[in-house]
Amino acid sequence: MTDLHHHGDAEATPGLVDLAVNVRAGAPPAWLRAVLHAAVEDSAAYPSQDAARAAVAAAHGRPEDEVLLTAGAAETFTLLARALAPRHAVVVHPSFTEPEAALRAAGHAVHRHLLAPPSYALTAPDDAADLVVLGNPTNPTSVLHPADAGAALCRPGRVTVVDEAFADTVPGEPGSLAGRRDLPGLLVVRSLTKTWGLAGLRVGYALGPPDLVATLAAAQPHWPVSTPALAALVACTSERARAEAEAVAVELTAHRAALLALLPPGVTVVGEPRSSYVLLGVPEADRVRRELRGRGWAVRRGDTFPGLAPDHLRVAVRDPDTSAAFAAALTAILESP
Repeated sequence: MTDLHHHGDAEATPGLVDLAVNVRAGAPPAWLRAVLHAAVEDSAAYPSQDAARAAVAAAHGRPEDEVLLTAGAAETFTLLARALAPRHAVVVHPSFTEPEAALRAAGHAVHRHLLAPPSYALTAPDDAADLVVLGNPTNPTSVLHPADAGAALCRPGRVTVVDEAFADTVPGEPGSLAGRRDLPGLLVVRSLTKTWGLAGLRVGYALGPPDLVATLAAAQPHWPVSTPALAALVACTSERARAEAEAVAVELTAHRAALLALLPPGVTVVGEPRSSYVLLGVPEADRVRRELRGRGWAVRRGDTFPGLAPDHLRVAVRDPDTSAAFAAALTAILESP
């Protein structure tokens, strides 16, 4: 049985170089830390979402009633499972496993639509689906589906959820549907976790039709997003922050190319990676992963993702020096008898 609750943080033992968690390495930038510290001073009062909702709406050119603020993007999947009653829910895999886990925990049957290797290109799920969940870019394959392909999933009577937690890791966000208000039933899920290194803050949002947003909001408790998280939403959706995120995405593209160029013979790159991680085919991947741990490196196992095999490892993209050291360790393991 696939462990849908296994994530990269389970691999990232303190003391190891963390390539298992696909979040920006290190602390958030200094200016964002200053915003968070100031917000702590304002935390005696109950949080108000007004400024953050307005900031997110303005950033995406949408009315405020189309914005749902959440305690991390993952909360959206729990809200969907609690608030909706899908007759035929489909999750496109391989992908982030929390949407399926949330649906199953709420008692919903889940149908898996498996994309085919080596490209993992998007194909149409069952026409009967009234709830479809897609990641774009997709974790763990790092594949970016064309925006038109994602849009084609939308239709009346269906809720189409596109998890764009990694959208801002791709320069220009070419696959994003966050600005599309014309597509029926589309809910786009976004996160501040990846680019800004805020996994511990739990902050994200969703964009969709007002009636769907209101339905999901009704399933939330009062004050679901903390004052520091709301301050982060305002700061990270500013024009300055969005320009910085774009620069980080451009730098990431170069860092990913450097990593791929250093991989030893026998290691295959799955698909065409476009995000902050790559999926690798590695012979005897479980043994290699354990030996990497012994040498001080944490990588993410792939066999807990539906649709992947035991010979897959997901590796986060870091700076070229870190990638060179990792590639050297991987080469030594593969060359050892």
